[in-house]
Amino acid sequence: MAPQHEPVVMIVGGGFGGIAAAQALAKAPVRVVVVDRQNHHLFQPLLYQVATSVLSASNIAFPIRRIFRNQANVHVFNAEVASIDCAAKSLRLTDGNVAPFDYLVLAAGAGSSYFGHDEWAQFAPGMKTLEDATLIRDRILRAFEDAEGETDPAAMRAHLTFVVVGAGPTGVELAGAIKELGVDSIARDYRRFDAAGARVILVEAGERLLPSFTPESSRAAREALERIGVEVRVGARVTDVFDGGVDVSGERIMADTVVWSAGVGANPLGRALGAELDRSGRVVVEPDCSVKGFPNVFVIGDMASIRCAKTGQPVPGVAPAAMQMGTFVAGIIAREASSPGAAPPREAFRYHDKGSMATIGRAKAVAEVGKLRFSGLPAWLAWLLIHLVLLVGFHNRVLVFLSWAFAYVSFTKGSRIITGDIPSRIVRPLGNRDGNDPAERARSMALLKGRM
Repeated sequence: MAPQHEPVVMIVGGGFGGIAAAQALAKAPVRVVVVDRQNHHLFQPLLYQVATSVLSASNIAFPIRRIFRNQANVHVFNAEVASIDCAAKSLRLTDGNVAPFDYLVLAAGAGSSYFGHDEWAQFAPGMKTLEDATLIRDRILRAFEDAEGETDPAAMRAHLTFVVVGAGPTGVELAGAIKELGVDSIARDYRRFDAAGARVILVEAGERLLPSFTPESSRAAREALERIGVEVRVGARVTDVFDGGVDVSGERIMADTVVWSAGVGANPLGRALGAELDRSGRVVVEPDCSVKGFPNVFVIGDMASIRCAKTGQPVPGVAPAAMQMGTFVAGIIAREASSPGAAPPREAFRYHDKGSMATIGRAKAVAEVGKLRFSGLPAWLAWLLIHLVLLVGFHNRVLVFLSWAFAYVSFTKGSRIITGDIPSRIVRPLGNRDGNDPAERARSMALLKGRM
């Protein structure tokens, strides 16, 4: 008798959802193939800490192959998918190879959405990859370096103005971290200006910060940001982003550094399915996360548009939801592979909301768990613990914990290295390089304290 064919489960994407699905299939009678164009799993919630020099890139990334080192039924391929043929049950990779599958789990994540203005991306990078975070870190640090060598007052203000567009958790966390970088970490490192006076502006088109949180938490976050010196502008719409600044509700703000965290667009690979898409480009899936007409094709995480079977509310695009979807879909596949033709009917996906958190700065955060709302130090400690637990790899957990402990005790950031070729924006030759001219230093200090 010929051996029974083991179904091939193709998982596209090594993010939270894809990894959770593959791990949940460890004991299933299937062969799992994980395909990702990157060779690492990225802990995206901490990208902003790479961008603000708190952590190094290697602290929040972990090789996908190492995750599955001891899971014999998983094969990992560093490749990119070019197209999907659901009817033929196959993927075509960008290298020309064709990969067949019995089940497909599409978990390729999302990118930044500029609401029809993709030309803004070159001036206001989003924060979805390690490359994005490293680029933003280089721009932030380069702005401070340029300020040290600047003699033109207007250019000095632009160097030391940082605009964050979008006040969701990422925007709130990033704005607070940039301000603390200037206040706590580098204020004593520069001679010709006061880094603590750097201007950080958080822009939100909606009426409040953290729109997915309750108004109480939103208000607490805003108050915490304003206490550390962040300018918060709600009901302010960005109308243009250009090289050197941004237009916000009729006002032109000159700023060397603009970061975009205002919108999320699903991976365009979802369009290859030929299924219905929502306004954000996410695939509208069935209650069991499958694609209509193709019960063996699933879409999860940021690529999926689905409502919770329990509450009827849209499932948010957050890491816990992606992980729950991955585990849920893996359960369906495992049952059907174990009992071909006799598996029980599929259930609908139910999202269990375990709460939301956002950190604002040193010992400042807001958290919502069920009906419980809290902020300040308790929320910050809870945020630290949850993120350490979710990080992949014991080695990374230890390094991140030590980095946080050192930053908390010493008020310094340890990864302030400029790696990219970011051009200087100094517009005048430096007049007095040693910075010992009292009159010149007084003028530089006045720029920040008096005019910004």
